Amino acid sequence: MSFWFTALLVWLAAGARVGRVVVRPATTVRMAVVLAVTAVALAATVAIPEVADTLDSLRPAGVGAGTQLSAALAVAAWQCFATATSVVAFAAWPVASRRSLRNAALGIYLTGLLFAIWVFLGSAIPAWAMVAAGATFVVITGVRNLDWTPLGRGIALYVLGTAVVAVLAVRQLQRDLSQHDGVAQRPAPATWWSVAALLIALGAVWILVEVWIRARLLLHRLDGLHQTLTERFPEVLATAGGRESTTVLRASDQVAQIMDALYLQSGIEVVTSEYRVPPRSVTERATRVARWARDPLSDLSVDARWIAPPDGMSVRRWVGEIARAYAAR
Repeated sequence: MSFWFTALLVWLAAGARVGRVVVRPATTVRMAVVLAVTAVALAATVAIPEVADTLDSLRPAGVGAGTQLSAALAVAAWQCFATATSVVAFAAWPVASRRSLRNAALGIYLTGLLFAIWVFLGSAIPAWAMVAAGATFVVITGVRNLDWTPLGRGIALYVLGTAVVAVLAVRQLQRDLSQHDGVAQRPAPATWWSVAALLIALGAVWILVEVWIRARLLLHRLDGLHQTLTERFPEVLATAGGRESTTVLRASDQVAQIMDALYLQSGIEVVTSEYRVPPRSVTERATRVARWARDPLSDLSVDARWIAPPDGMSVRRWVGEIARAYAAR
């Protein structure tokens, strides 16, 4: 059951990456990521014992003697992953211009195709060597580009899964070399290959998942403040058009609408006292703006200096702080 579940999750990740290519330009890197995750999904599917046994019973005559079809497909799938993800890693190096990336990608793909054919002709040793080398190259490149951002966290998971693949590929290569014939064997231990597949799949979609979760949390936080201000200034909703939108876009729209409404309110306010320079404390500043947003007729006065995000803070985070203070009252 765990192997079926692993394959399902990896195929979902592959589908998410395909969807990203559909809605955005299909660049060399995006297509390489789709190919890499799809290859991992295929490898995870072939690792299911029932699927592997069925494939082995259908081995065509063209496959080398003694070669299990499931084993050959698994080796070819992991080699396809190493090939495609090496293209992604190459793109992260400064020497990779757009033209050189296309040329390098073509060379890497052709090399991978030749080694994949070799697997079905009876020897998996070259393919496992390429998997180990490609995965190592990806790990080195990934470590150089780690940072604490949604993309960086996704890269970290992807690199961790690829590191597991590198270790397993070396072990598999040693096992095949000790048997001298190099005939493809089912990758073992299967559990660790599943762990690697899950880490790679999670890393590939991490930024999509994290951005969606952050948008859902932000929408929940903005609910009260957004409702109050849009009821007071319904004209800020005019640009929404009533069309269905994604969670991420709705969160961005509500942030923009809240800022528009705050600026509108500051423009019609009758000033009865001099403005003070906003404090450095983000919490104090957000609390005052939130109180003023709740009751514009109070003795509090703010202007555009108070409404504008503090230095070094994004509009999205600033509106979230105001909404947090608003909900706390």
